[in-house]
Amino acid sequence: MKEFAYHRPSQIREALTMVVGNEGAQYLGGGTNLVDLMKDGVEMPTRLVDVRHLPLDGVRAAPGGGLVIGATTTNSDAAAHPEVRRRYPALSQAVLAGASGQLRNMATVGGNLLQRTRCAYYADPSQPCNKRSPGSGCSAITGEHHNHAVLGWSDHCVATHPSDMAVALAAFDAVVRYETLDGTHEIPLSEFYLPVGATPQHETVLPSGALITAVSLPKSAVSPRSQYRKVRERASYAFANVSIAAALDVHEGTVRSARIALGGVASCPWRARVAESVLQDGAATADKFRAAADAELSAAKPLRDNGYKVTLARNLIEAVLTELAARTK
Repeated sequence: MKEFAYHRPSQIREALTMVVGNEGAQYLGGGTNLVDLMKDGVEMPTRLVDVRHLPLDGVRAAPGGGLVIGATTTNSDAAAHPEVRRRYPALSQAVLAGASGQLRNMATVGGNLLQRTRCAYYADPSQPCNKRSPGSGCSAITGEHHNHAVLGWSDHCVATHPSDMAVALAAFDAVVRYETLDGTHEIPLSEFYLPVGATPQHETVLPSGALITAVSLPKSAVSPRSQYRKVRERASYAFANVSIAAALDVHEGTVRSARIALGGVASCPWRARVAESVLQDGAATADKFRAAADAELSAAKPLRDNGYKVTLARNLIEAVLTELAARTK
């Protein structure tokens, strides 16, 4: 690692002033991603601003019946909170599927949203990567890409977003709160991540130096009937080949509401709105679930070695929705 300065502010504005306008400064949460990238020589900050001691942790009730999860809340605390488990079970399941207990005890909710891709080419400074070095090319397109994107990718990047938690948050219409020197702001998670396009190095809409302070979850009648499932290459902790967060409300055999988000298939959590539209007011049957999956995945563009993800995603959507429908009978 290169030498860097370390600061531990106690107030949000103090943290902001240490980062805003300083290109070499970065916020440090649990460090479970950033420190690894520093060791690899991918990230080389000159200043780390530790935000773990800011008053930004905890889970609390929100006006209107939702929940607010502070940005420095550890993944372990978020997953174990009784209201998260009761009202948004897929979120708790997603966090528990994401990493070992040791990592969850350190990793923060805000940091989880901002973690960088686990593409091997991105993590290797000797390899071309447009996300790390814009204009250098995407090595994965013609190289090793069996676990890369099949939806929404571009000729400039085919990497996937690694977060499990963000997939569940996407399904539940979460809103990201953040602070700048101008004040407090909010943005729906559905608008938080940028399309990969020609500038994959720009991943979110956060202004330079902005600090995520919380994630809010709106009250939802369907979210208690939700499930997260992750398919990975080994039984121990690994990044998703494909994952799904789904919620389903069925009444007398008809789908009244459906929420579906996919992980491991795109550069950001993929909200399956086409599938949701197909399901709305339709029969809660395996044939209908399969048709919804096919409609969503008709936009898929698999690469040479990852076409299996389309089949896997289709089967996963059908299986999880079938299980959720059976619970409502």
